[in-house]
Amino acid sequence: MANPGAIAKAMSALREDQLNDLIKKAIKAKVPADEIVAECRAGLGEVGERFNKGEYFISELMFAGEIMKDVMATLTPLLKKGPKPKAKAGAKHIVVATVRGDIHDIGKDIVVLMLRGAGYDVTDLGVDVKPEGIVDAVRKSKAFMVGLSVFLTTCCKALQDTADALKKAGLRDQVNIMIGGAAASDMVAQRTGCDSYGATAVDAVTLAHAAAK
Repeated sequence: MANPGAIAKAMSALREDQLNDLIKKAIKAKVPADEIVAECRAGLGEVGERFNKGEYFISELMFAGEIMKDVMATLTPLLKKGPKPKAKAGAKHIVVATVRGDIHDIGKDIVVLMLRGAGYDVTDLGVDVKPEGIVDAVRKSKAFMVGLSVFLTTCCKALQDTADALKKAGLRDQVNIMIGGAAASDMVAQRTGCDSYGATAVDAVTLAHAAAK
Protein backbone atom coordinates (compact mmCIF):
# COMPACT_ATOMS: atom_id res chain seq x y z
CA MET A 1 0.00 0.00 0.00
CA ALA A 2 1.28 3.47 -0.87
CA ASN A 3 2.15 5.50 2.21
CA PRO A 4 1.61 2.56 4.57
CA GLY A 5 0.30 3.51 7.98
CA ALA A 6 -1.41 6.73 6.89
CA ILE A 7 -4.86 5.20 7.10
CA ALA A 8 -4.15 3.70 10.51
CA LYS A 9 -2.82 7.04 11.76
CA ALA A 10 -5.88 8.92 10.52
CA MET A 11 -8.13 6.36 12.17
CA SER A 12 -6.30 6.51 15.49
CA ALA A 13 -6.40 10.33 15.41
CA LEU A 14 -10.15 10.23 14.62
CA ARG A 15 -9.62 12.42 11.56
CA GLU A 16 -12.69 11.28 9.71
CA ASP A 17 -12.41 13.52 6.62
CA GLN A 18 -8.73 12.67 6.15
CA LEU A 19 -9.46 8.97 6.61
CA ASN A 20 -12.23 9.03 4.01
CA ASP A 21 -9.96 10.81 1.50
CA LEU A 22 -7.18 8.27 2.07
CA ILE A 23 -9.58 5.36 1.64
CA LYS A 24 -10.95 6.82 -1.61
CA LYS A 25 -7.41 7.19 -2.94
CA ALA A 26 -6.54 3.65 -1.88
CA ILE A 27 -9.62 2.26 -3.63
CA LYS A 28 -8.78 4.26 -6.76
CA ALA A 29 -5.25 2.84 -6.63
CA LYS A 30 -6.80 -0.65 -6.49
CA VAL A 31 -5.43 -1.43 -3.02
CA PRO A 32 -7.20 -4.64 -1.86
CA ALA A 33 -10.11 -3.85 0.43
CA ASP A 34 -8.89 -6.32 3.06
CA GLU A 35 -5.61 -4.37 3.34
CA ILE A 36 -7.52 -1.13 3.87
CA VAL A 37 -9.67 -2.77 6.54
CA ALA A 38 -6.57 -4.16 8.25
CA GLU A 39 -5.09 -0.66 8.49
CA CYS A 40 -8.33 0.74 9.87
CA ARG A 41 -8.45 -2.00 12.48
CA ALA A 42 -4.86 -1.26 13.45
CA GLY A 43 -5.88 2.35 13.97
CA LEU A 44 -8.88 1.25 15.99
CA GLY A 45 -6.56 -0.82 18.16
CA GLU A 46 -4.53 2.32 18.84
CA VAL A 47 -7.75 4.08 19.85
CA GLY A 48 -8.23 1.35 22.44
CA GLU A 49 -4.68 1.83 23.70
CA ARG A 50 -5.22 5.57 24.07
CA PHE A 51 -8.42 4.88 25.98
CA ASN A 52 -6.54 2.59 28.36
CA LYS A 53 -3.94 5.33 28.91
CA GLY A 54 -6.63 7.90 29.71
CA GLU A 55 -5.91 9.90 26.55
CA TYR A 56 -9.32 9.07 25.04
CA PHE A 57 -12.68 8.70 26.75
CA ILE A 58 -16.05 7.02 26.12
CA SER A 59 -17.06 9.71 23.62
CA GLU A 60 -13.94 9.02 21.53
CA LEU A 61 -14.63 5.27 21.64
CA MET A 62 -18.17 5.84 20.39
CA PHE A 63 -16.93 8.15 17.64
CA ALA A 64 -14.27 5.64 16.57
CA GLY A 65 -16.90 2.92 16.42
CA GLU A 66 -19.16 5.04 14.25
CA ILE A 67 -16.28 5.88 11.92
CA MET A 68 -15.42 2.20 11.59
CA LYS A 69 -19.06 1.35 10.89
CA ASP A 70 -19.10 3.84 8.01
CA VAL A 71 -15.79 2.51 6.71
CA MET A 72 -17.15 -1.04 6.67
CA ALA A 73 -20.29 0.12 4.87
CA THR A 74 -18.02 1.48 2.13
CA LEU A 75 -15.65 -1.48 1.94
CA THR A 76 -17.96 -4.48 2.48
CA PRO A 77 -19.15 -4.57 -1.17
CA LEU A 78 -15.50 -4.60 -2.28
CA LEU A 79 -14.63 -7.33 0.21
CA LYS A 80 -17.42 -9.49 -1.20
CA LYS A 81 -15.92 -9.18 -4.68
CA GLY A 82 -12.43 -10.16 -3.58
CA PRO A 83 -11.06 -13.46 -2.26
CA LYS A 84 -12.49 -14.53 1.07
CA PRO A 85 -9.94 -14.38 3.89
CA LYS A 86 -9.54 -17.54 5.89
CA ALA A 87 -11.09 -17.24 9.32
CA LYS A 88 -10.56 -19.54 12.23
CA ALA A 89 -13.48 -21.98 12.25
CA GLY A 90 -16.01 -21.22 14.96
CA ALA A 91 -14.17 -18.13 16.18
CA LYS A 92 -15.84 -15.27 14.35
CA HIS A 93 -19.36 -14.84 15.68
CA ILE A 94 -20.36 -13.23 18.97
CA VAL A 95 -23.85 -12.82 20.43
CA VAL A 96 -24.34 -9.72 22.59
CA ALA A 97 -27.34 -8.78 24.74
CA THR A 98 -28.47 -6.86 27.80
CA VAL A 99 -29.95 -9.46 30.15
CA ARG A 100 -33.59 -10.06 30.99
CA GLY A 101 -35.16 -7.27 33.03
CA ASP A 102 -32.50 -4.68 32.16
CA ILE A 103 -33.11 -2.04 29.48
CA HIS A 104 -29.76 -0.20 29.53
CA ASP A 105 -27.92 -0.29 26.23
CA ILE A 106 -25.29 2.47 25.99
CA GLY A 107 -22.38 0.32 27.18
CA LYS A 108 -23.59 -2.65 25.15
CA ASP A 109 -23.82 -0.57 22.00
CA ILE A 110 -20.22 0.62 22.37
CA VAL A 111 -19.06 -2.97 22.85
CA VAL A 112 -20.90 -4.04 19.70
CA LEU A 113 -19.27 -1.25 17.67
CA MET A 114 -15.80 -2.11 18.96
CA LEU A 115 -16.21 -5.84 18.37
CA ARG A 116 -17.43 -5.28 14.83
CA GLY A 117 -14.59 -2.87 14.23
CA ALA A 118 -12.19 -5.57 15.42
CA GLY A 119 -13.51 -7.91 12.73
CA TYR A 120 -16.10 -10.02 14.53
CA ASP A 121 -19.58 -10.80 13.26
CA VAL A 122 -21.91 -9.68 16.03
CA THR A 123 -25.56 -10.48 16.63
CA ASP A 124 -26.93 -7.68 18.80
CA LEU A 125 -30.11 -8.95 20.46
CA GLY A 126 -30.86 -5.65 22.17
CA VAL A 127 -32.09 -5.24 25.75
CA ASP A 128 -34.23 -7.23 28.17
CA VAL A 129 -33.33 -10.49 26.43
CA LYS A 130 -34.54 -13.78 27.91
CA PRO A 131 -32.08 -16.68 28.25
CA GLU A 132 -34.05 -18.62 25.65
CA GLY A 133 -33.48 -15.87 23.10
CA ILE A 134 -29.75 -16.01 23.69
CA VAL A 135 -29.74 -19.79 23.38
CA ASP A 136 -31.57 -19.57 20.04
CA ALA A 137 -29.11 -16.98 18.73
CA VAL A 138 -26.09 -19.05 19.75
CA ARG A 139 -27.54 -22.17 18.15
CA LYS A 140 -28.31 -20.38 14.87
CA SER A 141 -25.03 -18.46 14.60
CA LYS A 142 -22.72 -21.10 16.12
CA ALA A 143 -21.18 -18.27 18.15
CA PHE A 144 -18.01 -18.90 20.11
CA MET A 145 -18.74 -16.12 22.60
CA VAL A 146 -21.66 -14.47 24.35
CA GLY A 147 -21.39 -10.95 25.76
CA LEU A 148 -23.89 -10.08 28.48
CA SER A 149 -24.47 -6.57 29.79
CA VAL A 150 -26.00 -5.99 33.23
CA PHE A 151 -26.49 -2.54 34.72
CA LEU A 152 -28.94 -3.35 37.52
CA THR A 153 -27.82 -5.53 40.43
CA THR A 154 -31.36 -6.92 40.62
CA CYS A 155 -30.80 -8.47 37.18
CA CYS A 156 -27.64 -10.41 38.02
CA LYS A 157 -29.65 -13.60 38.45
CA ALA A 158 -30.33 -13.46 34.72
CA LEU A 159 -26.62 -14.08 34.14
CA GLN A 160 -26.82 -17.39 36.00
CA ASP A 161 -30.09 -18.26 34.26
CA THR A 162 -28.50 -17.63 30.86
CA ALA A 163 -25.45 -19.76 31.66
CA ASP A 164 -27.76 -22.53 32.91
CA ALA A 165 -29.95 -22.30 29.80
CA LEU A 166 -26.91 -22.66 27.55
CA LYS A 167 -25.77 -25.66 29.58
CA LYS A 168 -29.22 -27.26 29.39
CA ALA A 169 -29.23 -26.77 25.63
CA GLY A 170 -25.85 -28.50 25.35
CA LEU A 171 -24.17 -25.33 24.13
CA ARG A 172 -22.25 -24.18 27.19
CA ASP A 173 -19.01 -25.93 26.26
CA GLN A 174 -18.85 -24.18 22.89
CA VAL A 175 -19.24 -20.60 24.17
CA ASN A 176 -17.24 -18.29 26.35
CA ILE A 177 -19.49 -15.97 28.37
CA MET A 178 -18.13 -12.52 29.13
CA ILE A 179 -20.04 -9.98 31.18
CA GLY A 180 -19.87 -6.22 31.59
CA GLY A 181 -21.84 -3.29 32.91
CA ALA A 182 -22.25 -1.37 36.15
CA ALA A 183 -23.43 -4.41 38.12
CA ALA A 184 -20.77 -6.76 36.74
CA SER A 185 -17.43 -7.74 38.26
CA ASP A 186 -14.99 -10.64 38.38
CA MET A 187 -16.78 -11.93 41.47
CA VAL A 188 -20.18 -11.74 39.77
CA ALA A 189 -18.78 -13.65 36.78
CA GLN A 190 -17.53 -16.42 39.07
CA ARG A 191 -20.74 -16.62 41.09
CA THR A 192 -23.00 -16.80 38.03
CA GLY A 193 -21.04 -19.38 36.08
CA CYS A 194 -19.68 -16.97 33.47
CA ASP A 195 -16.12 -16.99 32.17
CA SER A 196 -14.84 -13.43 32.27
CA TYR A 197 -15.52 -9.80 33.10
CA GLY A 198 -14.59 -6.74 31.07
CA ALA A 199 -14.71 -3.29 32.59
CA THR A 200 -14.59 -1.49 29.24
CA ALA A 201 -15.37 -2.03 25.56
CA VAL A 202 -11.64 -2.35 24.95
CA ASP A 203 -11.52 -5.17 27.50
CA ALA A 204 -14.32 -6.89 25.59
CA VAL A 205 -12.22 -6.92 22.42
CA THR A 206 -9.19 -8.21 24.34
CA LEU A 207 -11.28 -11.02 25.88
CA ALA A 208 -12.72 -11.91 22.47
CA HIS A 209 -9.24 -12.17 20.96
CA ALA A 210 -8.12 -14.41 23.84
CA ALA A 211 -11.14 -16.69 23.50
CA ALA A 212 -10.75 -16.93 19.73
CA LYS A 213 -7.20 -18.33 19.94
